[in-house]
Amino acid sequence: MIRFLQMAQNPVQQLELITELLGTPSLEDMKYACEGAKTHMLRRAPKPPCLSALYTLSSQATHEVVHLLCQMLVFDPDKRITVVDALAHPYLDEGRLRYHSCMCKCCYTTATGMRQYTSEFENTAPQPFDDHWERKLTAVQQVKEEMHKFIAEQLNTSRVPLCINPQSAAFKSFASSTVAHPSELPPSPHQWD
Repeated sequence: MIRFLQMAQNPVQQLELITELLGTPSLEDMKYACEGAKTHMLRRAPKPPCLSALYTLSSQATHEVVHLLCQMLVFDPDKRITVVDALAHPYLDEGRLRYHSCMCKCCYTTATGMRQYTSEFENTAPQPFDDHWERKLTAVQQVKEEMHKFIAEQLNTSRVPLCINPQSAAFKSFASSTVAHPSELPPSPHQWD
């Protein structure tokens, strides 16, 4: 299981790590996979799933968490559990209840010692998340320019400055980084075998 959780060095190794846990997918389950991945998988001997390895993640792994992980770790995205169903899963319900029983600020204990719970256990955002800013950033250079602009604005205001030191080695490393967005990279030189 530890090998599955490690980052692979290349796409082929990542597929091998995934199939060690999930087993070899059927052609139907690979309908969204690229042709190279499909060809690679068809050349390999079929592997059976080993989902019981999920119990080795933690000594506290329960049947509920393994059940949820099994529904989430599915090759075909059309067959995966939906977000709504995942949020309603008993494992997350139990965690929500634990959180509201002792950690939240929205529930309280009365003078008689009874716990008074909020009427809405699931937090809701006051407004939908807007990813417009992120979507417009399509190149590394754009991200760098926006970060520089944001940092300069922070340094020129009376607000508490960011914990980013433009003179630090880490910031200078970021500023001179050549890491590119996947769309800016050439096709992978790795050959599927």
